[in-house]
Amino acid sequence: YLRETGSISAPPHCFRQSKNPPSNDFKVGMKLEAHDPRNVTSVCIATVIGITGARLRLRLDGSDNKNDFWRLVDSSDIQQIGTCEKKGDMLQPPLGFRMNASSWPMFLLRTLNGAEMAPATIFKKEPPKPLENYFKVGMKLEAVDRKNPYLICPATIGDVLGDKVFITFDGWRGAFDYWCKYDSRDIFPVGWCSLTGDALQPPGNSVSITKSNTSTPPSPSKVIRRSMQSAQKSPIPAQRGRKLGQSRSPGPVTAPRKGRPPKNAMLAKNVSHNENLKTRKKGLNPGKKKKLPLVQSPPPLSPVNTLDGDHNKIQALKDGGIAGTTIAVISTSGS
Repeated sequence: YLRETGSISAPPHCFRQSKNPPSNDFKVGMKLEAHDPRNVTSVCIATVIGITGARLRLRLDGSDNKNDFWRLVDSSDIQQIGTCEKKGDMLQPPLGFRMNASSWPMFLLRTLNGAEMAPATIFKKEPPKPLENYFKVGMKLEAVDRKNPYLICPATIGDVLGDKVFITFDGWRGAFDYWCKYDSRDIFPVGWCSLTGDALQPPGNSVSITKSNTSTPPSPSKVIRRSMQSAQKSPIPAQRGRKLGQSRSPGPVTAPRKGRPPKNAMLAKNVSHNENLKTRKKGLNPGKKKKLPLVQSPPPLSPVNTLDGDHNKIQALKDGGIAGTTIAVISTSGS
């Protein structure tokens, strides 16, 4: 992984860890004393719940299973039962003790009665911390995921500020990154998990070595978003089209279309009557029937004598109630 990424691992002297990882001789169910991680000034009774590599999963007696924490076997936060009493201190109930505080002494006696105490020989001495912060930006290491403390993942020094370092997890976004002191017991040199037997988690999907290959996945999401946007925009012209169609479909407009064939036939027979047909087409419009009284004709149809030079024309009006009827025009010359 280091060769593929072209990275440099942080040297062992940067860490507050033993050069050779300590052996883990603890057993599940053993009792010991541990500092409450939520209240480091108080020492409580803890039980070993799990073991992995050189680490212990601990649960404070009287607390629930939502506050378990992990410690190395050579951590100064754990000690043999009775150490607190030898120092003149008292064991305290854990933060969030589920029982009444007054019942703590009896609870403590019942908890330790017949319990398996972790022997003093399996506790290891904590290694000294480095003289100063030797970390540099870009160095690789292995670090505990504090949001999932049972996991150890490959990480990189993202920044250095005084006695603190910024831990960034390879291939994961910044939600898991955190600041810690350079002598933190949650960071390890490269190869630590292979020596202790811990399972080192693989890097995330967005490792720097695969960035060139994974640069294309954002594009399909953009295409999908664009297609969704186009799908949302497409109904707008469709609705406009329907509105236009509705404006073209009133009843009075379709009526003249049915009478077009005979009108075209009349136009084909006699072009001179084109204007007469247009005037009578307007007469068919129900909204314009009021114009018919303008042509004053006697009730009994009789020829109208009009002297215009030598011509007398007699016109017969068409009955407007019948669509498609032919109009007869009788012309008589003076005889």
